[in-house]
Amino acid sequence: MQQVQDTPEEWPVTATATPFTGKKTSVRTDDVVMPDGSVVRRDYQVHPGSVAVLALDEEDRVVVLRQYRHPVRQKLWEIPAGLLDVPGENPLHAAQRELYEEAHVKAEDWRVLTDVYTTPGGCDEAVRIFLARDLSEAEGERFEVSEEEADMELARVPLADLVRGVLAGELHNNCLVVGVLSLAAARAEGLSSLRPATSPWPARPFEG
Repeated sequence: MQQVQDTPEEWPVTATATPFTGKKTSVRTDDVVMPDGSVVRRDYQVHPGSVAVLALDEEDRVVVLRQYRHPVRQKLWEIPAGLLDVPGENPLHAAQRELYEEAHVKAEDWRVLTDVYTTPGGCDEAVRIFLARDLSEAEGERFEVSEEEADMELARVPLADLVRGVLAGELHNNCLVVGVLSLAAARAEGLSSLRPATSPWPARPFEG
């Protein structure tokens, strides 16, 4: 039986350039040697990586937020998520920060739900999605929000309703879709089978 597993590989690059550099991401152009020897140009977004948190409460509800996303001209229901601010940052620490800042919630039980590349044909963004349980309200002042986040709505929605919304084509955010369906699948195997929160992440290596 063939083992189905992604594997590292790197084709030769004869030239590279960075025609655009933004605040958090950039665009890179590489001339890549194909297996037949031809050279083709590939443009892609260079991204620091992200974390997302599927926070599940004792009533089987997921902490979600609704936020305007300008590129798609929609308000999307999402799970808390954010960028890895520092190269090599521990993704668990980043996830805990995002859950606090966006939902003012903390969690005692953390597991890795899944790791994904969001759009590997055009971006190198890697996302680690955590499952967070045993939730409670965070202490201290709420994090001050601005820009799109100032219009953000917060809710707790039953997991079953989110699964239905995903399959009905009513919910589209990548991390929400992957997180919700991954949790539904993981329950069939038993949540104890999920990886520890500090598991290695080859796409974005980190120190403890």
